Amino acid sequence: MSQFGTFVEIFLQALLAGILIGAIYGLMCVGLGIIFGVMRVINFAQGEFLMLGMYFTFYLVVGYNLLWFLGPSVGPYVGALIAGPVLFVLGYLLHRFLIARVTGISVAGTESEGHYPQLILTLGIALVLQNGGLILFGSMPQSVRTPLSSRAWEVPLLYNANAAVFLNKARVVAALVSVVVAVALYFLINRSRLGKTLRAAADNASAAIYMGIDVDRAYRIAFGIGIGITAIAGGLVATYNPFQPYIGLDFVIIMYAGVVLGGMGSILGAFWGGMTIGLVQQLSTLVLPTQLQNATIFVVFLLIVMVRPQGLFGRATERV
Repeated sequence: MSQFGTFVEIFLQALLAGILIGAIYGLMCVGLGIIFGVMRVINFAQGEFLMLGMYFTFYLVVGYNLLWFLGPSVGPYVGALIAGPVLFVLGYLLHRFLIARVTGISVAGTESEGHYPQLILTLGIALVLQNGGLILFGSMPQSVRTPLSSRAWEVPLLYNANAAVFLNKARVVAALVSVVVAVALYFLINRSRLGKTLRAAADNASAAIYMGIDVDRAYRIAFGIGIGITAIAGGLVATYNPFQPYIGLDFVIIMYAGVVLGGMGSILGAFWGGMTIGLVQQLSTLVLPTQLQNATIFVVFLLIVMVRPQGLFGRATERV
């Protein structure tokens, strides 16, 4: 095989890996994006809810083996999907008793609109969840075992009979589930009555109140949905990536970068922002050491923001 043919094979392998990982990053970013898009809240604890989604899936599938009847290949993905509604309830209650005190109508007109207390509160929640996770789960890395993690599909390349790219089955299934969940959320936000309520609360909370919309309830639902979506992404990541209580730190910066890249307040943009980060991360390994993947992400991030401050897919006035 010629050097060019070898480069094409390596490039396609990195490109496909970037697409698969980017789809899961996109789902993470969508969870954070809906919270910011509706509530304009910067949630530093989003990575910790990703971690909780991982551990919930782990204990559901491995620790207590409650999904044994689905088998080792299907069970982990169903467990990840179940993590969404469970963490939605946690997010709903957390907003009801904590986040609501520093967000929404209750702080309208105050200095900084409550943003300073929001930062401190969500940072405090992140620290509590990190250290609480360390106490409850321990520091030993865990993983959700699935036979698909060690298997791959071989896709032959037409230009050479000996050339092929390999698609890890666990990542392919996780990416497909991510896309399905993201599409379902997009239609929920843009086609359902609930979605219209959330968008009304996001666009003009005062006008929404005059129209009879319970804005505080809309915010609680948005916060719960954002947490639940990110938890699903965490459960999917757990099927191929080991994790421990501090893993949220590895992903929260990626989530924020994806949301800003895609366009603040845009659900669709958040997904494509995460996809962009996945592609940049994997394609950068063609020319740079693996240790510089995250550095490459932020170099590209800064270049894009310099040229297009509103993000790749956003507009200055765009909401969810």
